[in-house]
Amino acid sequence: MELLITIIVLALIFDYINGFHDAANAIATIVSTKVLTPLQAVIWAAFFNFLAFFIAKYLIGDFGIANTVSKTVYEQYITLPVILSGVIAAIIWNLWTWWRGIPSSSSHTLIGGFAGAAIAAYGFGAIQSSVILKIVLFIFLAPVIGMLVAFLFTLIVLNLCRKAHPHTAEKWFKRLQLLSSALFSIGHGLNDSQKVMGIIAAALIAAHSQGIGMGVNNVGDLPDWVAFSCFTAISLGTMSGGWKIVRTMGNRITRVTPLEGVIAETAGAFTLYFTEYLKIPVSTTHTISGAIIGVGATRRLSAVRWGVTRSLMTAWVLTIPVSAALAAAIYALIG
Repeated sequence: MELLITIIVLALIFDYINGFHDAANAIATIVSTKVLTPLQAVIWAAFFNFLAFFIAKYLIGDFGIANTVSKTVYEQYITLPVILSGVIAAIIWNLWTWWRGIPSSSSHTLIGGFAGAAIAAYGFGAIQSSVILKIVLFIFLAPVIGMLVAFLFTLIVLNLCRKAHPHTAEKWFKRLQLLSSALFSIGHGLNDSQKVMGIIAAALIAAHSQGIGMGVNNVGDLPDWVAFSCFTAISLGTMSGGWKIVRTMGNRITRVTPLEGVIAETAGAFTLYFTEYLKIPVSTTHTISGAIIGVGATRRLSAVRWGVTRSLMTAWVLTIPVSAALAAAIYALIG
């Protein structure tokens, strides 16, 4: 029981870290365009992160992404030491990338850690390769979808607003940024909180075979306190902010105007809702980065700082294998 409680506590700590690590995804553009102050922005984003709980529970009616994450490893190979190793590895990677100001994927480090520990314990046959391949595929697809949608939205909006007075248009787009950042924050809450729910579900399922799992056989059996705790933790984390990453996301990729902020956040939200429908866990970091690149590219390709972008992509590609290797090493110590 002590090990199960430890895993749940660490998973919620990871969720909190995820919140302040990924706060930049939802607030970077709205801060860089000076629509809200950083403090106002994190409170705004945190509120809509938490609102996502009620949307998932009462409007969508299920937690499909949580179910996908819990199936990363075959059920017979899910043990509490495996999950513990994966969560510890994810926390270490998230804290290191936050310290370095690198907007890496909290989602992929959690999934990579879970898979890596299982491989260390039981070999490659322990992981569901179809689930992993789907997640890996969307490392590349999510930013591309965000970029293409943002590029298309920008062209449409510029064409529709070509006769608008610049000052009037900017005033309206600043107001619309409140809506677009709220939509993206809801998507962030829906997407990221469910990954931690999936890990806690896996722990409770593993513990159930030992007679201490609270009667949880699948994600559908999760008590409400699990979802409520996960959405609360990520909301509190978002309120803590992650200012180093805000600077990278808000201005270092490309300079963002209010119009472009609205487009980037709307395109990012669209991508997150689409992948929520498909029940595929994706990185909100990848999604909004692709959208910001898309709006920058409509001005000219040189408006995007491709050196920064290449550094981000390197971190994205490395996240799963590095987290997996780290989790394997931790499992060797505690397994």
